[in-house]
Amino acid sequence: MRESIMVKDGNHTIDGKTLQNDNVFVNSSIELLNKLTGMQTRRGLECAVISNNKLVNVVSDSYGHLPNEKFFIEVERKLIDADIQYVTRAINREDRSFVVDYILSDESYHIAVKGKQDIIRPMLRFTNSYDGSCKTSGHFGFYRKVCSNGLHVSQWNIGFSVKHRGNIVEIVLPEIGSLVNKFMDNEYFTLQKKFEVLAERPIADLAQFVKYVCDKTALFQYEKSEKNPDPSLNARIVMDTVNAEARLLGGKPSLWLGYNAFNELLHGKLQKTFEAQKKLDGKLFETVLSLS
Repeated sequence: MRESIMVKDGNHTIDGKTLQNDNVFVNSSIELLNKLTGMQTRRGLECAVISNNKLVNVVSDSYGHLPNEKFFIEVERKLIDADIQYVTRAINREDRSFVVDYILSDESYHIAVKGKQDIIRPMLRFTNSYDGSCKTSGHFGFYRKVCSNGLHVSQWNIGFSVKHRGNIVEIVLPEIGSLVNKFMDNEYFTLQKKFEVLAERPIADLAQFVKYVCDKTALFQYEKSEKNPDPSLNARIVMDTVNAEARLLGGKPSLWLGYNAFNELLHGKLQKTFEAQKKLDGKLFETVLSLS
């Protein structure tokens, strides 16, 4: 069943790029901790969450475990039922926390920001964790062709209800097709206008821009150290990314490219939980937008 449903079109490529495709369907179970250890357990810590033969969490006997099979496959079933074309990007972090991005590949959904090359597509991101590091959740976002990273500035969350079957939880999802249409008719194009505003605003002093965003978001330290005011490695990476994308797109450094360069570092190099990434992405976007 897993191989036949993930992914609908049979590949993990879009815009000529191969997407990350980790196995998120690792074996998982809830086991009594005293049977595993032979020791008495404390109240509220009676069970162990086992993922891919590793103990990843200790929970109470009332904990509701949601296996990825019951979550991500149900999402895909809803997309297939709605006849929505998509490709997936799957991320598995140490068999503890998981993300699957469903990037909508229908050409009618994509938009270009200031030109034909800088294309973004709507994306649905669903997260689940076995270690409690992030909530089981879903939200809309964007996939950007140039950098291949997600933009998680949308406030449009995907609500769902849960049903308990003993220790196992099942998800009851809404009809995704109608949600996609509402998102496209409302927030998608509102955010597109904000993206266009950022793309029209040049960055006069790239180093000062990076330092300002660092100071406002505390994403990382701009200076190498207290005694060395030169740009840190992360700051240099952001500036190099902005300049490289400006050359690629045949333009000049802009607030749009600045936001995306920070975003690429946030979702790539920096070690943050999926939940923290989304919150920081929103803070980063609002900080850069305030400069427009």
